[in-house]
Parts: sequence; C-alpha cells; structure tokens
Amino acid sequence: MSSTLDALGVLDVPDGPREPEPPPRRRAGTARTVRFFLRRPGLVLSVLVIAAVVLASFWPGLFTSRDPLTGVPAQAFRAPGAAHWFGTDELGRDLYARVVHGAALSLKATLIAVAVSFVAGGLLGLLAGFAGRWIDDALMRFVDVLLSIPALFLSLALVTALGYGTVKVAVAVGVASVATFARVMRSEVLRVRQAVFVEAARSCGTRWYAILGRHVLPNAIGPVLVLATLDFGTAVLAVSSLSFLGYGAAPPAPEWGTLISDGRNYLANAWWMTALPGLTIAATVLATNRIARALDGEWGRR
Repeated sequence: MSSTLDALGVLDVPDGPREPEPPPRRRAGTARTVRFFLRRPGLVLSVLVIAAVVLASFWPGLFTSRDPLTGVPAQAFRAPGAAHWFGTDELGRDLYARVVHGAALSLKATLIAVAVSFVAGGLLGLLAGFAGRWIDDALMRFVDVLLSIPALFLSLALVTALGYGTVKVAVAVGVASVATFARVMRSEVLRVRQAVFVEAARSCGTRWYAILGRHVLPNAIGPVLVLATLDFGTAVLAVSSLSFLGYGAAPPAPEWGTLISDGRNYLANAWWMTALPGLTIAATVLATNRIARALDGEWGRR
C-alpha cells in the first residue's frame, strides 16, 4: 500500500531538514532596497567614493605601498602615468600616495568638526526648544550672533586664537557650524513637543527627563543627522581651505588643502599637483551631498 502511494507521489519524504524561508515582508524590503539603488547609479557611485575615502583613511596600505614622505629627486615633476597615477611633486614624491595618506588627516579633522557642531549645536537647540521662555530667548540670541558672522571668518578668528594644527582647525570649523545645528534641532523639538504622545506622557505624570529622552529626542534627531551628513562635505571644504591658508598640519604632512597649496606655485608646468587633489576633494564633497539628498527625501518617499 505504501509503495503504491509512494509511486503516486502521495508520500513525499524530504531528504533532509529544509531551511526556513525568509518572511515575505523581509524579502519585499530587500527587493525594494535593491531596486532603489539600481535606479540611482549616481548614489551607488557616491557610496563607493565615500567607502574608498574611509578605507584609505584607516588602511592606506590597501591602495598604495609607497611612502608619502620619501621622494626621488630624479623623478620630480613626472606627469600622471602608469608608474605614478597622480604624477610626482617637486621632490619626486608620489602624489597618489600623498593623497591617499592625506585622507586620514582630512577625515579626522572633518569628523571632529562635525562631532563638535553636532553635539554642541544639538544640545543648545534641544535645551532651547524644550525649556522655552527666557532660556530659549537667551540661547537663540547667542545663536543669532554666531549666524551674523561668516563661517570662514569665524573659523579664522578661532584658529588664530587656538593655534595651528589639524585638531585646532577642526574645532574652529565645528564651532562655526554650531548655530545651524542649534536652529534645526530647536525647530524639530518645538514640533515634537506639541505632539499628542508627548502631551499624553505629561498627563500621565512622566518626569521631564524621561519625556526628553524617550519621546522628544528620538523623534527630533532625524533631520539633524541628515544635516550632519550634509555638513560633512562643508566641513571638508572648510578644513581644506584653512589648510590651504597654512593653518593645518605642518609640512610635510600630506593634508589635502596643503597639497593644493604646495602645487599652486607649479601650475605652469605641473598642473596635476593642484588639479588632482582638488578633484579628490570635489568628488568627496559631491558624493557626501548626494548621499545626504537620498537620506533627506528620496528614501523617505520610497
């Protein structure tokens, strides 16, 4: 009887245990993410550029094995080619190796600048929006004073007072961007503070710090994180500008702004010394802005 049922296909005994299939919702989410990126090749390229910059910052040996500080005078001013992808400088140093190793200095300064502006500005905006009354007025007048000063001038004044160096340049750039973060955080806190769930938590007798930590801050932090992504590109430009003016790391440190400054005296016969580090900065900034635009609107609408 069993052989008859087996021949008819009624008894289908599996060879081994089957793996559980992923839930339909997870499969749909994965497919939606894949379609989102496939329809946006520019976004994929931007992610690859930022990933390459991050890898070069932490593991420059993945991209080059040359010493960025050692040069061969006989190979000075070599044009870009197979031996030297970005050419060489006036001392015969490989410019590609200097750009790769300079990513660590520039990224370190940029992260410090964004962290300073994000933490300080976020705290100011959070306190002003949640406390209100005279605290809001006093903090916002201070923010208005910061907004009235051009960011580059404020950075120059701060770095002159603090002194030269990568970290001091980063702190100066971060302080110059505090006002923008404070404004965005305050507006989001004011919006969330009037929400129904916040009023319900207050009516239930929840303490103010619990409301702030559990309800207000998690729901107000999203636009500030997007602003931090956008400010990353602005910070790269600001740090490179101050390094170009000579306020960054001391030579022969291969900071990106310093590389452009070193090559400006040789534009007539060695254009690559300025153009290629400048294109690297431009690609990093454009990639960051593209990712921020996707986080801000495109992914949310999808």
